[in-house]
Amino acid sequence: MNAQTVIRKALFWGVVWTSLVTIVASIAGALVAELSGMLGALLGGGIGFAFLAITPLSIVWGLKAGRGNVLEPGFFAVVLGMWLGKFVAFLALVFWLGDLDWAHRETLFLTIVASLLVGLATDVVVVIRSRMPYVDVPLPDSSDPQ
Repeated sequence: MNAQTVIRKALFWGVVWTSLVTIVASIAGALVAELSGMLGALLGGGIGFAFLAITPLSIVWGLKAGRGNVLEPGFFAVVLGMWLGKFVAFLALVFWLGDLDWAHRETLFLTIVASLLVGLATDVVVVIRSRMPYVDVPLPDSSDPQ
């Protein structure tokens, strides 16, 4: 399994789980705060998905900046820069969107946090199950007799 397969798998399962969180939060938000609760949950799920999609995008850009090597400073600069950008964007969105009248504030915040946690858990599970090699060494070919 290569890095692109892992990224695709993480993005796919992240979309599935974030969608489920958004559906559950929308139903709960509608029950708690009617239309504004549902709209807050839908907006929070969309923001959570956007943050989820930034992670694989940053890895792809980081690999290009690091010329395919994850130990190059360019890779770390892009990935850590995007992480810092997501953190600042999260804080800015929570404070900015918290003042909206048409979206329930608590539902919006809880849905964003739940989406981010589910996205993080999905990324961890996919990477753990990816069976990527830790070292890149040539193995002896079984068809080559010594």
